[in-house]
Amino acid sequence: MAFARRVAAVIPLVGAVTTAAALTGAAFLTVAHAGCDEAGRFVRTGESMEFVGGCVNGADLPAAPTAEAENVDRFGGSKKP
Repeated sequence: MAFARRVAAVIPLVGAVTTAAALTGAAFLTVAHAGCDEAGRFVRTGESMEFVGGCVNGADLPAAPTAEAENVDRFGGSKKP
């Protein structure tokens, strides 16, 4: 009976470790087969960092939303009533 309780206690741990290993393997395979020839790099421009290269073109990304400056709370980001 004690052995059955120990096995029952270890099964969730083994399942969690197996799931974590499978997800880690899937992530590595996804990155390895992404099909990007140039990974890109970060370059310091003045006081900021800029990502140069890579597979994503800036024109492919959606434009950032704009908001009226006087209608936005600086700290919360929500609109003022």
